[in-house]
Amino acid sequence: MCLMKSGIELAYFDRTTRAADDLFHHVNGGWLANFTIPEDRASDGVGYELFERAEAQVRSIIENTMQMDGEPGKVGALYKSFLDTDRIESLGVSPIATDLAKAQAVHNSKDFLATLGELEMHGLGGLFSTSIYTDHMNSNENIVYFGQGGLSLPDEAYYREEEYAEIRAALLEHIEKMFLLAGLADASGKAGRVLALETQIAAVHWDQVKDRDATLTYNKVTRSQLEQLAPGFDWSTYLRAGQIAAHVLESTVVREPDFFTGIAHLLTEFDCEKWVAWLQWQIISGAAPYLNEAIVQQNFAFYGTTLSGTPKIRARWKRAVSLIEGSLGEAVGRIYVKEHFPPESKSAMQKLVVNLVEAYRESITNLDWMSELTKTKALEKLDQFMPKIGYPDKWRDYSALEIDASDLMGNIARISRFSRDFELAKIGAPVDRTEWYMTPQTVNAYYNPGMNEIVFPAAILQPPFFDLEADDAANYGGIGAIIGHEIGHGFDDQGSKYDGLGNLNDWWTPTDRAEFDKRSQALIEQYNVLVPSQAPDITVNGALTVGENIGDLGGLSIAFKAYLISLNGTTAPVIDSFTGEQRFFIAWAQAWRSAIRPEALRREIATDPHSPHEFRANQVIRNLDAFYEAFDVQESDRLFMPEKLRVRIW
Repeated sequence: MCLMKSGIELAYFDRTTRAADDLFHHVNGGWLANFTIPEDRASDGVGYELFERAEAQVRSIIENTMQMDGEPGKVGALYKSFLDTDRIESLGVSPIATDLAKAQAVHNSKDFLATLGELEMHGLGGLFSTSIYTDHMNSNENIVYFGQGGLSLPDEAYYREEEYAEIRAALLEHIEKMFLLAGLADASGKAGRVLALETQIAAVHWDQVKDRDATLTYNKVTRSQLEQLAPGFDWSTYLRAGQIAAHVLESTVVREPDFFTGIAHLLTEFDCEKWVAWLQWQIISGAAPYLNEAIVQQNFAFYGTTLSGTPKIRARWKRAVSLIEGSLGEAVGRIYVKEHFPPESKSAMQKLVVNLVEAYRESITNLDWMSELTKTKALEKLDQFMPKIGYPDKWRDYSALEIDASDLMGNIARISRFSRDFELAKIGAPVDRTEWYMTPQTVNAYYNPGMNEIVFPAAILQPPFFDLEADDAANYGGIGAIIGHEIGHGFDDQGSKYDGLGNLNDWWTPTDRAEFDKRSQALIEQYNVLVPSQAPDITVNGALTVGENIGDLGGLSIAFKAYLISLNGTTAPVIDSFTGEQRFFIAWAQAWRSAIRPEALRREIATDPHSPHEFRANQVIRNLDAFYEAFDVQESDRLFMPEKLRVRIW
């Protein structure tokens, strides 16, 4: 008799820790006790194991393209240009000398905006973010979204809170060193002016919690309204310099109106020395990964070591792979899918998705806190979910992109222009619902509310998340919970504001929305008191992470229901001494196996809408009755939570 493998990594267990006290350490404690984060990483774990596997596979693909023509040849040429360190060293900072001179020649706000528009066209600059997605009030049309930017630190809080004072001082020192390496005069004075201006810019930023609100960040304006919102910002000059057609601004969404009004005010009271220094800093910092080794290392010393605690920069070939992934990703993806994604994986995933959707259907239908009217709307949205699995149905065309194996910075500029023009061409064109925002070789997944779609690239469909040879319990606790999580984003605190077509549309009764908010607030309060073991002086931000926490809660509970559906009334076998229900929760915990440096953890808690992995493993299960039953959790156990405090939303 051939027994199905459990899909559980037994060697990583800590048997001295009980599952009912700490499932994360029970399942991963042995690994944590013996694992050292490699010097070139801020964190490591299951996700990075899969990333590293995909990275090596992509490297092999890239190296095989170096003698090819067409799209594959462009991949090889870009790789070669990044690895040509002799030429890069010989050029020094000369590739950005012209841009630095243009910045130095700025005398007023009109000059500044003209230079900014030109620089942004080639991938430098960055006063605000520009993205193009479906209009969230009319998902059949694309529209430009403008968002806040202009900062060198991860978040506006870094510029005002005392706990970040040392990082601000380190940034000041870093900017000065970079100016010196670039050969600019008055490096110290310029650095001080950059930090002073960025502090002013940060003061008009929205905070992280406010900035994730789908309603508050949807502010649709006409061109004339945009000019009224930001008086003093010469949009005509900016568009003309960046070679952007005027029709792009006929209608836009301004995510943070206060930011653009504040920036316009700073430009009206134009402090030339500050803005020139800031512009030169943007040029140097933006180009730093592609310049000589001294600049590369100084850039890493701050952003890698100071902010993330990473001692050593990644090998150059790995950085070259990342560049290609971000610029010619689908050209590599076409080959990756042929070599590393069997059709059986897609078929199995499609079956999993069907069961997950059915589990959501049953759960929504039987909710005791929601009215029939809202249930009907929720089920309509569920029926309109679009799953994308593995790879896109059509691939991006890179034929218009020119790559020169001897011109790295030129390649970067051309890639930026090509990518920007690809996005701008969407304005006025039909929405392409086949487009993917991740490559097949990306170890991740996402939910896109504007298209009501869940997307699972090929590279995430690997053990321990998904294993064709493993028992269903492990697959449902792994990839099944991830599928459930992404579907759950359609019903989290922000995703639930969108209807099945991807439009912001309030389909809730006031009573049901109030009850949803009450349950969400209870979840916020649960996470607000969680203290990371590696940073015991701070707590999780429950309001910032609530969307992801709702996704985890709904995803895991629905994945468990889907697992029961898959059993079709039969009893799961005991494998490796664990019941099917136990293996399901163990698979969930092992999916979050990870280690992180304290510096990186602090940055993530300040800016990342995801909770730390130890809490993603341990906190959600405290709300699920099935976990208590699977491991006989009693009142005396550390993971026990009184039933009246357990949160159930979906």
